[in-house]
Amino acid sequence: MLGALVIAGVFAVGALFPHLLSDYAMQIGFRTMLYIVLGEAWNLLAGYCGLVSLGSASFVGIGAYVLVGLLNTTPMPIGLAVVVGGGGGAVLAALVSPAVFRMRGLYFTVGTLALGEAMRLMMVNAPWFGGATGLFLHVDWPSSYALYLYGLVLLLVTEFVLSVAAHSRLSILMRAVRDDEDAAAQVGVRTFRVKLFTFMVASFLMSAAGALQAYKLSAIEPYGMFGLQWSVDVLAMVIIGGMGLRYGPIFGAILVIALGELLADYPELHIAITGIILIVLVRFAPKGLVGLAGQARAWFAGRSSGAGLA
Repeated sequence: MLGALVIAGVFAVGALFPHLLSDYAMQIGFRTMLYIVLGEAWNLLAGYCGLVSLGSASFVGIGAYVLVGLLNTTPMPIGLAVVVGGGGGAVLAALVSPAVFRMRGLYFTVGTLALGEAMRLMMVNAPWFGGATGLFLHVDWPSSYALYLYGLVLLLVTEFVLSVAAHSRLSILMRAVRDDEDAAAQVGVRTFRVKLFTFMVASFLMSAAGALQAYKLSAIEPYGMFGLQWSVDVLAMVIIGGMGLRYGPIFGAILVIALGELLADYPELHIAITGIILIVLVRFAPKGLVGLAGQARAWFAGRSSGAGLA
């Protein structure tokens, strides 16, 4: 919990002292916070509960479309619209869960990938959502500082939810389902309820992040909001940081965003370096950078204690 508060506190400095940050820095800060939220939500789903999903784009997109629809047709405040957008993702998760939970392992992953593609095709072909052209947001363009504040609030909510989940009985239940769902069911764990609750909470956070992204862009279209890149980016960040570890998504998101900005003029090189990092970590450090740092700390602690005994 303390570590999460420290990370959130770093971003809070920018909100309390906006003159310390340029407009560009606030934009990068907003993007980093958004990706941390997405990474934390995906890690809750896959790292804690074993539901490896490639359907993040489904919930990012649904949150974006709900927010634009609400702000274009009602005088709803932006904060409430983000919450309702997150609720749209939670409802979608509840509706599809009976079908996708029938699949396990790779089949579940492919099923969630198909869900994202189905949502994209529906938005393209249904006449109510602007088709391939998408929708424009009929509200004033938000300032970088306003976006930063909304991103900070969502980050604080996410860190609170993840800290509670990681230090409660729910964490034990999720890990039991992840390690062996059948064995967990045999000892009395209500596996469907655990998976459904986790799926809905993660989907809510992803959709709320998608709603904020739509507010930033002021225009949305199916190929961008339901694009596979959302799912791939989130997966890469969590694997690099450390899947199933509390702070893995945070450090993974910061590293990926920093690398992307450093290599903004060389997108092909950025993709290549990210791919190499992923391959090396999957092969030699499957717990990611945070797991590697933990192993190094344990090794040095062992060396120090051994030297003390000598």
